[in-house]
Amino acid sequence: MKILKILGIIIAGVILLALCGIAFIKTTLPDVGPAPEVSIAVTPELVARGAYLANSVTVCMDCHSAREWSKFSGPLKPNTLGQGGEIFNQDFGFRGSFTSKNITPAGVGDWTDGELYRLITTGVTKDGNPIFPVMPYQRYGQMADEDIYSIIAYIRSLAPIQNEVAPSEADFPMNIILHTIPKPGNPQPKPDKSDVLAYGAYMTSAAACGDCHTPQDKGAPIMALNYAGSFEFNMPGFGIVRSANITPDEKTGIGSWSEDFFVNRFKAYADSSYVPHAVGENDMQTVMPWLMYATMEEEDLRAIYTYLRSLPAIENKVVKFTPASEL
Repeated sequence: MKILKILGIIIAGVILLALCGIAFIKTTLPDVGPAPEVSIAVTPELVARGAYLANSVTVCMDCHSAREWSKFSGPLKPNTLGQGGEIFNQDFGFRGSFTSKNITPAGVGDWTDGELYRLITTGVTKDGNPIFPVMPYQRYGQMADEDIYSIIAYIRSLAPIQNEVAPSEADFPMNIILHTIPKPGNPQPKPDKSDVLAYGAYMTSAAACGDCHTPQDKGAPIMALNYAGSFEFNMPGFGIVRSANITPDEKTGIGSWSEDFFVNRFKAYADSSYVPHAVGENDMQTVMPWLMYATMEEEDLRAIYTYLRSLPAIENKVVKFTPASEL
């Protein structure tokens, strides 16, 4: 009986410590500092740069608009730009149900520029809460301030759309882990385009290519397969699509691709004659927003190619798609 009593006391103590630890994490983290005091002028130049980034590079509009999944690559539905409401949940392998926010003036019109800046670069909301890093804020936090300011100016210019979105809810223990993820941003100067390799590294990071083209283990990227593809996306009704190996491996990556071939792979979707084909159950589908990346400037695509060619070649053969009927 004494032993059971001692065990009970120990267990109760462990539970109490765990509860205290959870309470400490949830009340003190994330700790990224207050939103900065910034005021961004919504000039035509900033809006134009922000529109380019948000639609062609960082592709903010990819997740913050509605996508038409009955067509290949899920093109954006007309008149939904920035309205939010896209759900990333357990069906797709996420540890919770996360909804993209309405980022039109109807959704963030009461946010300061500094609060938007902190959210984009650290993943911390107006109210000080963390968001799930399906939005690659850790990458955005490495971008030059001028580019982040441009994106904010563009967001301010969007047509307001009244669209109430469901709140995001993380599963246990992600609802606790989430508080430990945000870190202060580390903005980097934008390299001059003449330094093609450095500029390519900057643009590759801004486009968050590595986030989708690197597999994960329990939410952490497997760096031994950095950019080597095989990240799985479960797409209910279609099947499982896996990201491609974009390291310069000759057999399984893009090592045999010329620069022109790489660029044309994207620009094929920018051709005015291209119309996304319909996809049905078990058909090959992809989360890759080809129609958005296709609008990236050719110079930027070539810089990204140069950077990808500088990466270590990793042999990793990827089965790009498994239809739902075979799962």
